[in-house]
Amino acid sequence: QVQLVESGGGLVQPGGSLRLSCAASGFRVYYYAVGWFRQAPGKEREEISCISSSHTLPYYADYLQGRFIISRDTGKNTVYLQMNSLKPEDTAVYYCAVGGPGACGSNTGYDYWGQGTQVTVSS
Repeated sequence: QVQLVESGGGLVQPGGSLRLSCAASGFRVYYYAVGWFRQAPGKEREEISCISSSHTLPYYADYLQGRFIISRDTGKNTVYLQMNSLKPEDTAVYYCAVGGPGACGSNTGYDYWGQGTQVTVSS
C-alpha cells in the first residue's frame, strides 16, 4: 500500500527558504526514484528534481539555478526538498512522486503521487 504524504509548504517572502518533506509508506525510498514536481495555475506540471540510487547524481531542472537541494533519510523513509532563494515564480503546488529506479528525468515514469502542498512566495 504505497502512500506519499507531503508537508512543509506555506507562505514565504521572496528570498526566503522552505523545506518540503515527502513521507513514504508501503515501500522503501532507497530502492525507487522519488521526484519532486510542481504545477502553477494554468501551467503544466513539471519535474524539478529527483533522487535515485540508480543515478550517480540527483536530477535538477536547469532553471532552478542551484537554489534547490534534494535529499533523503532512509531511516525515516522520507525525501526532502530544500528550497532556497525563493522567487515569486516558484509559487505552485508541489508534489512528490515515486517511480522505478530509472524514472528520474523522464517526466513520465512515475506511478504514485502525493496530494501536493502549496508553496506561495509573496511579499
